[in-house]
Amino acid sequence: MNDTLNSADKKLLLDLAREAITATVQTGKLKMQQVTDEKLSVPQGCFVTIKKQGALRGCIGNFSSDKPLYQLVQEMAASAATRDPRFYPMKEADLGDFELEISVLSPLSKISSPEEVEVGKHGLYLEKNFSRGVLLPQVAVEHHWDRETFLNQTALKAGLKMDDWKEGADLYVFSAEVFGEQQ
Repeated sequence: MNDTLNSADKKLLLDLAREAITATVQTGKLKMQQVTDEKLSVPQGCFVTIKKQGALRGCIGNFSSDKPLYQLVQEMAASAATRDPRFYPMKEADLGDFELEISVLSPLSKISSPEEVEVGKHGLYLEKNFSRGVLLPQVAVEHHWDRETFLNQTALKAGLKMDDWKEGADLYVFSAEVFGEQQ
């Protein structure tokens, strides 16, 4: 994982995400900004989270990408604003009041036991049959969940029963470098 993002890199990614959301909401099209910074040009997975007054307003991401990080951030920001099925697409009236958070992800790592999950360090990705669910590492911390609650909530997010992670599910962990406008 790219642990070398400095404050200028983070600010640039947040600015790119905000510009992508604004342009997409106002014009219906993403106007991709180009960046030459080598660190931001490395292909890497990320999630972009939009919050309004502290409440979730949209969150979309990819675990991996063949695109540079700066490009994926812009695409995921536009998608979080307009394509998260849990929320109506953002309108111009929504542009004045939202905060952004970006999670730059490590690669997924399959685990053999739920005991390997470290709350506060790991995010979770769960697959069972055709169901998939993901929760970012900061979600468990924000909600003060223990390991079992985190696993239960990830199963629910996948559309499964709460304890469906206990048998026949594939569990993966990942870490994230998380930064946002409200820090």
